Amino acid sequence: MKKILPFLLLFSFLLTACGQPGPPAQVAATTLPVYDFTVRLCQGTGITVTRLVTEQVSCLHDYSLNVRQVKAAEAAELVVISGAGLENFLGDILEDRPIVDASQGIDLLCGEEEHHHEGHHHEGHHHDVDPHIWLSPLDAKIMAGNICEGLIGQYPKHADTFRENLTSLRADLDTLYDYGCGSLSDLRCRDLITFHDGFSYFASCFDLTIVEAVEEESGREASAQELIQLIRETEEHNLPAIFTEKNGSVSAAQIISRETSCGVYCLDMAMSGDGCPGDSYFEAMYQNINTVREALQ
Repeated sequence: MKKILPFLLLFSFLLTACGQPGPPAQVAATTLPVYDFTVRLCQGTGITVTRLVTEQVSCLHDYSLNVRQVKAAEAAELVVISGAGLENFLGDILEDRPIVDASQGIDLLCGEEEHHHEGHHHEGHHHDVDPHIWLSPLDAKIMAGNICEGLIGQYPKHADTFRENLTSLRADLDTLYDYGCGSLSDLRCRDLITFHDGFSYFASCFDLTIVEAVEEESGREASAQELIQLIRETEEHNLPAIFTEKNGSVSAAQIISRETSCGVYCLDMAMSGDGCPGDSYFEAMYQNINTVREALQ
C-alpha cells in the first residue's frame, strides 16, 4: 500500500492539472486605437490584450521596439496593427505570425505632401498614403470590423461575443461621429493650419479643410521663409486659431500667434496616450472635437 500511494497521488495530480484551463490567450496591439478596440471586442472572453507602443509619441517614423516590446510581440498568438504603413518599424519581427491589419477596405488619403503648398513644405519623411485613419470615427468603425473578423478567425469559439461587442463598439463610434457633426456644424471658420500632417481624416470626416500641415522634424523647426508663408496664410484665411500637436513643438506656432494674434490650441493624435486614468481613444477624440469647436466657433 505504501508503494501504491505515491502513484495514486501522482495520478490524481495529473487528472487535476488536465482539468485546469490553460494560460489565457495573448493578443498584442500596436497603438492606443487598435488596443482600445481590441480590448472592447475581447470583453467577456478571457483573452488578454497587450499594447506594444505605450510611450507618448505622435510619429512612428523612427520608432524602434525595446526588449519588452519585442518579447510581447513574439509571445502573442495574434498581433493587431493599425496598418497603412504605420507599423513599418516592426520590420520582420512579425514574420510567420498571425496579423490583423485594421486598415483593410479603408479609402486611404494621400500622404503629407498633398497638404503642402509647392515650394515650402518641410524636408523629412513623406508617405504615399496617410496612415492616421483612426481619427475618423467612420473609418474607426471599419477598423473595428476588421479586428473583429481577425479575432473570430483566431478564436472562433468566441465569435458570438466578438460580434456582440462589435455592435456596442460601433454604436459608441456612431455617437462620437454624431457628437462631432453636431458640435462642429456651425463654426465661423472651417480652415485649419496644423503642426502635424496627421489630421486629414479628422478634417475630412467633419467637413473641415487643412490649409497647411506643417511637419517639423525633431531638431528642425520652421525656417524664416516658411514662417512668413504661414503668417501670410493665417492672415489671408482670417484664421482665429492654429493647432499644434500634443507631443510636438510649439515655438513656430507661438511666433505666428504673436504676429497675427491668432490663438494656439493643441490637438491629440490619439495614438499612444500618456497612461493617465481614463486615457483612451474616445477621450482623446472628444477632446479634439471640443478643442476645434472652442478655437473656431
